[in-house]
Amino acid sequence: MRVHCAVYARGLRRYSTYRAATAAGVLTNAVFGAINAMVLLALFEARPEINGYDATDAVTQVFVAQALLAPLAIMGPALDLSERIRTGAVGVDLLRPVPLLGWYLAQDLGRSTYDLVFRGVPTFVFGALLFTLALPGDPLRWLLTLGSFGLAVVVSFALRYLYSVAGFWLMDTRGVWAVMGPAGPVLAGALLPLTLFPTPVADVLRLLPWAAMVQIPAEVFLGKDTLPGGSVLGGLALQAAWAAALLALAAWLTGRATHRVVVQGG
Repeated sequence: MRVHCAVYARGLRRYSTYRAATAAGVLTNAVFGAINAMVLLALFEARPEINGYDATDAVTQVFVAQALLAPLAIMGPALDLSERIRTGAVGVDLLRPVPLLGWYLAQDLGRSTYDLVFRGVPTFVFGALLFTLALPGDPLRWLLTLGSFGLAVVVSFALRYLYSVAGFWLMDTRGVWAVMGPAGPVLAGALLPLTLFPTPVADVLRLLPWAAMVQIPAEVFLGKDTLPGGSVLGGLALQAAWAAALLALAAWLTGRATHRVVVQGG
């Protein structure tokens, strides 16, 4: 546990050095959030209610998504595991007296914590200053939202780790990222709330692991009854189930990969 805490702190410290990049990221997320929000406001002006969402709900989800974009690394891997597998540097990682999965999880949690506090929160505050957002009035809802954000981080890490660990078999995962890089934000509800899809499609997409990254946290924040199970607790339960299942799959694949591994480069 002490090693994992040290790796977590290392990840936190590593990303805190890129202050100019963080400021630029906040500006980028805020501007794109404002553009997306104005597009949705125009849509809801023509149709005030869509599948239980009004304009305020949609704009709120836009800025929840923009706040989570960096912590969840939705647009990119934020893991160097793919490259280390490709070059053979992963051999050094496998010599550490710490499981590969635990090492990268601790490191990524440090990165996510920094991005949530110093990039996600300012982006959301910017949105709250420009637009009317639906903020929870109950302190318990804020705590549940924080828990949902934490589960979203774990699900996001597990998916990115699975994409990366595929490199043990594929040798090069750039094709995987070329597909999942654009598809992930759409399936997660980061570009467009899933509730705007036809109801049968939205119901299916909500059950997939990508929805546990943005759509479910946004609906927990909004307190929507469209969550799986019809309640906030149902949404949290689905997130927890996906987090556990994906981590278990990641651990199993890591064991399979490292049982008979061919390290690139020698």
